[in-house]
Amino acid sequence: MHGSLYTGLLALALGLPPFATAASVFRCVDAAGKVTFSQRGCPIDQQQALQQAENPTPGNGKPVPMATPKKKVAGKSGMAEKQQNKRELVVVGAQDDGCGNLLDASQRRQATIRREVRDGMSRADIESAFGRPDKVSTQNGQVRYTYEADGNGRSRQVAFDEAGCVKTKTKKNR
Repeated sequence: MHGSLYTGLLALALGLPPFATAASVFRCVDAAGKVTFSQRGCPIDQQQALQQAENPTPGNGKPVPMATPKKKVAGKSGMAEKQQNKRELVVVGAQDDGCGNLLDASQRRQATIRREVRDGMSRADIESAFGRPDKVSTQNGQVRYTYEADGNGRSRQVAFDEAGCVKTKTKKNR
């Protein structure tokens, strides 16, 4: 109690706010290497070290530049510099659905809601629209889902290629 009172009075006398002073905290490291900090000490099974924690007020000290600005090269005209700055936008990490990106998300969602089979849909898309197939057959690495007769007396077959994408769609009457 007296230690923090004296620290506060000393900080007040020096014109510093009390929160700008340094505090001691315990740095605790457990057997797995996880580090925690505590003001009350560490458990017995953890390594303990005393560490100073400083919280300086914002604006104190010299500003640190974020990056070094590029120097202009002598002899370049303004127009050539503008053309160099205009670059084509390249999308890095565009999502690939594995089926050639034939459908965008909106088209895929609409086909699922309307229970349509469209080229570029995956097995998961078809199962989302129609549920689990009544029959699954495989031939030459290609999978075919068969959905038995629905309310209007028709069955539906959906064939997938080796990548699991809709290859063809066929309907046959029963």
